[in-house]
Amino acid sequence: MPVVRAGGELPEVIQGGMGVGVSGWRLARAVSSVGQLGVVSGTALDALLTRRLQIGDPGGDVRRALAAFPVPELATAVLDRFYVEGGVAAGERLRAQPMLRVERGEQAELLTVLGNFVEVWLAKEGHEGPVGINYLEKVQLGLAPGMFGAILAGVDWVLVGAGVPGHVPELARRLARMEPVTVRVRFDGAEEDYDHYFDPAALLERTGFGAGQGCQCGSDIDGGGERTGTGCRGTAPTQGKRQVRDVRIESLRPDARPSTAEMPHLTPSAVLARPLRRPNVLAIVSLPLLASYLARDEATVPDGFVIETHRAGGHSAPPRGALQLDAKGEPVYGPRDHPDLAKMAGIGLPFWLAGGAAHPERLTAARALGAAGVQVGSAFALCEESGLQPGLRQVLRTRARAGALKVRNDPRASPTGFPFKVAEVSGTLSDPAVRTARRRVCDLGYLRVPYRTAKGTIGYRCPAEPEAAYLRKGGSAADTEGRLCLCNGLLASVGLGQRHPLGGDEPPVVTLGQDLTFLADLSPDGGPYRAVEVVEWLTGGREDGTAPRTTGREPRRQ
Repeated sequence: MPVVRAGGELPEVIQGGMGVGVSGWRLARAVSSVGQLGVVSGTALDALLTRRLQIGDPGGDVRRALAAFPVPELATAVLDRFYVEGGVAAGERLRAQPMLRVERGEQAELLTVLGNFVEVWLAKEGHEGPVGINYLEKVQLGLAPGMFGAILAGVDWVLVGAGVPGHVPELARRLARMEPVTVRVRFDGAEEDYDHYFDPAALLERTGFGAGQGCQCGSDIDGGGERTGTGCRGTAPTQGKRQVRDVRIESLRPDARPSTAEMPHLTPSAVLARPLRRPNVLAIVSLPLLASYLARDEATVPDGFVIETHRAGGHSAPPRGALQLDAKGEPVYGPRDHPDLAKMAGIGLPFWLAGGAAHPERLTAARALGAAGVQVGSAFALCEESGLQPGLRQVLRTRARAGALKVRNDPRASPTGFPFKVAEVSGTLSDPAVRTARRRVCDLGYLRVPYRTAKGTIGYRCPAEPEAAYLRKGGSAADTEGRLCLCNGLLASVGLGQRHPLGGDEPPVVTLGQDLTFLADLSPDGGPYRAVEVVEWLTGGREDGTAPRTTGREPRRQ
């Protein structure tokens, strides 16, 4: 059955799945609770999980969600290895988690499943509204385990962009049936693909992390992602000073399991005793051309589309044709880059418009053109439930209302090669002095890609890693120019950046859309506002979403 909002209709407003933790569970739950589609970001949720535990899990939210995970042994293993009561000491490094890998990446896959489960479970807690999760197709190795963790938590919608998500509908169907899946992984600079195998049932049958598998922690690599051979320390954090070490994650000793106070509901969930539900899939595309291509085949057709123009925050599609830059160094978009909404409506599937859509009049206009509604990101990114650090939110609102905030569509910033919106704020990676002072390191690796080494083995590289390492792996020096480490920068923007003992903690990077006119209504004085106020403003105060609709199309039934 398709998932619809209160009143039996499609959501008019989709809250964008922004950044790493910006669209967190608190924001998604706030939006879903009032009848629209709240969406969590599906990127780097393994890092969010482990780092929230290491800072002490304030409020106990992560532990509460882990208590609901259907395999208690996996939940307790995570707690044993990453939870630090009271949090790590100030200035102490946060333990790295294993990186996703083409081969021998089981530990990272387990953490990815658990991180996605926790985020979706918390977003769905305490209400009946639908919840979605947003993925980047470019993060190839995390898609299957991430989506499986979200499905275990009952996610209602999956949104996928930054690539061609033709395999996602079938992937969702098979994961909901707990069937093994094979994901084709593209190799950088090569014609060949790699068949990456993921078996959800086998994953849940494990009794812990990495027992007998060898260490895959991120700390035994250098700044460019190469193994140093130093290995991991084989002990958990000590009590008292709690010196955090990277360890092989294994099944727990019986005497090391969390107390009942820490895990009050640690019992097998009924979720595995009943069929899992296949979520609706929305493909995020920039033009009807790709939408038409996906809709031609039953195997690739999604349940609907988000048509996202280049004015949206985060990554956007490059212009069609040869790349041209304007005087500010931003990509020039022309008539060919504007979607033909008549063609979009002719496909016959629901669609939402995104990119400069945050205004009641634009919602009304979108519906009049046949859209089900709009997707809005930046207006939610600056609200109080957003995961952005409070100080950053305030600076962004104040500067934007004063007309002093510039958001640049940077064609070089993202290692993916897609243009990426960067808000220019001092103290962040948009500041040339901050970029220069930062020591390049690749210790998270979400945007790195596999490649074949000269010996025929599998290596990994990212143009934002240390230049010497990238060149050693066969990369081009030109590809490294202007690249930002979005993995570390986006985590820092939500207060979970890596700490360096000698100072120089990871600086944040902030992304927003280029249309911030919504602040004139939502924050006329630069002050705070809440997610429900965004929904009420967009829909005219109709929190229950019961106004008549101009289109009756629903997601495809499976």
